[in-house]
Amino acid sequence: MAVSPCPFSAAAAAPSAIVPIQIPRISVSLLARPTLAHLSIVSPSFLDSSLSLRAAIPREGRGRSGGGRASRVTGMSMEAGVGVMGTKLGMMSFFQPDGTVVPVTVVGFREGNIVTQVKTTSTDGYDAVQIGYRRVRDRKLTRPELGHLQKAGAIPMRHLQEFRLQSVDSFEPGQRLVVEDLFKEGDLVDVSGKSIGKGFQGGIKRHNFRRGPMTHGSKSHRALGSIGAGTTPGRVFKGKKMPGRMGNAKTKVRKLKIVKIDSELRVIMVNGAVPGKPGNLLRITPAKIVGKNIPKN
Repeated sequence: MAVSPCPFSAAAAAPSAIVPIQIPRISVSLLARPTLAHLSIVSPSFLDSSLSLRAAIPREGRGRSGGGRASRVTGMSMEAGVGVMGTKLGMMSFFQPDGTVVPVTVVGFREGNIVTQVKTTSTDGYDAVQIGYRRVRDRKLTRPELGHLQKAGAIPMRHLQEFRLQSVDSFEPGQRLVVEDLFKEGDLVDVSGKSIGKGFQGGIKRHNFRRGPMTHGSKSHRALGSIGAGTTPGRVFKGKKMPGRMGNAKTKVRKLKIVKIDSELRVIMVNGAVPGKPGNLLRITPAKIVGKNIPKN
């Protein structure tokens, strides 16, 4: 096969030097979106560097251009103190010693609230305590879950939650948390849980929109109305309040006062309403007060 001098090489200046032509490799660019499949001409060295760079980036961290879902790092917030899990029993009226009637939510506690794991900065990168709640039969859990609980010497429990703390020196696996030791009457607590699911609802109920006129020939009573201009921007903005599924989301009610603690019945009464319906799982923690039990930073 006859070869010709390459006009772009340094050796082309000497007529007697003959070098083979290096044809650049044609391949699909790995940095473009897979749906576009753009063809690009890249040199072998650049292709090798892009392959090594792509292999170094985890698949979940490549974003939209990598063909995988963009990674979302969720930071756990610091708690003011270790909390417990409970079960919502319902609401009632409570008569205070001065005769005042206040609405309270009764929260009961099943067997559980046992420390199943203590995480430290040296082993896990942060300090946290994992708590288990609600005893169940062995066949209700998987073998990995049973092995995790048996390692801590705990009973089989349905729910496991973490409480990130500033210090975990006073906790050890298998330790039982007593509600009377953690909370006192008059303390403020934060209660979180899943709200009651209400299904698919319209804008009036879901976002408190106002309805249109009901008379005088109006054709728009409870309709949503305009959701954006046609030509500019020609799309619906993300986050637009529209009809959709309502409820069944994690909700937190802050700074509720503990009215009564009954050790015999193993219940506490919290002033006000908490998320969910009777039987719902609740997470009760000391109320966060910045500067008092939570650092400002």
